[in-house]
Amino acid sequence: MAMGADRGIHVVVEPGKDQQGGEKGDLEPLGVAKLLQKVVQEEKRNMVILGKQSIDDDAMQTGQMLAGLLNWPQACSASKVEVDGENVTVTREVDGGVETLRAKLPIIITTDLRLNEPRYASLPNIMKAKKKPLVKKTMEDYGVDSARRLRTVKVQEPAPRQGGGKVEDVDGMIAKLKDLGAL
Repeated sequence: MAMGADRGIHVVVEPGKDQQGGEKGDLEPLGVAKLLQKVVQEEKRNMVILGKQSIDDDAMQTGQMLAGLLNWPQACSASKVEVDGENVTVTREVDGGVETLRAKLPIIITTDLRLNEPRYASLPNIMKAKKKPLVKKTMEDYGVDSARRLRTVKVQEPAPRQGGGKVEDVDGMIAKLKDLGAL
């Protein structure tokens, strides 16, 4: 709030075990998307801007799931956003250059790090933020079930890579590739 928000909502998620034995406070992207859906509907908003990854443990799914739950268009990895009345133009970087998307409000936008210059809170704004309203709510206040639906079954390291081989010349390389079945 010290960087410009007028008010805030803090959704408190209590730690503990859920029915499946997972950590209750460990939200999955679907749980976060359902929570944001309720907040957007309650607040009557027509644009939601989300970070690309960190809000859902780097899964990059919350924005897309929220767009699906609300049945809104989405623009992912935005590096530039322009709003002109009901029209939104989003520019995003892709492998081959730049892609421009247009949609009408309402819309879900996930951001890229190039969207804006990070701002830092100044001491006077930090002091002003203490006076701004901050409402504390729970998942239950929004009627959202925070139970985990996914369980990590196993995590293992990949097999070690085989070392490469050296060849003396081009003919040796061609012979080696034929032996490997690559040619």
